Amino acid sequence: MKPIIWDRDTCVRCNMAISDRRFAAQMRGGPKDTVFKFDDVGCLVFWLEEQRDRFPWMTNASSRMWVADFDSKSRDEMVWHDPRKVRYITRTSPMGYNHAAAGAAAEAESASYEDMRQQTLARGK
Repeated sequence: MKPIIWDRDTCVRCNMAISDRRFAAQMRGGPKDTVFKFDDVGCLVFWLEEQRDRFPWMTNASSRMWVADFDSKSRDEMVWHDPRKVRYITRTSPMGYNHAAAGAAAEAESASYEDMRQQTLARGK
């Protein structure tokens, strides 16, 4: 993945600066290996829905996605997960979608990617 320049790079969906490392996400793929950065996994979820027709390659195996582990120690020691393979816990997030990738610290009441996705889309924004 491409490094995030904290407090300078902006979310491709909401244009907010990406500053809270606990909720950052990224997608990379397509014919030009384009990089899309997000400040909240909820922005990634909505952006994928909104861009489905514009970027049909998003569902190809060559496209990659990452979401930051909520418990990453620091901006220099980030742990990244495939958002489709990690569990999500409820935490107050930058855009108010309130999901964080739990990694190894998944709680009993954590949600799968599909559950988190459905909850996020149901909230709207």
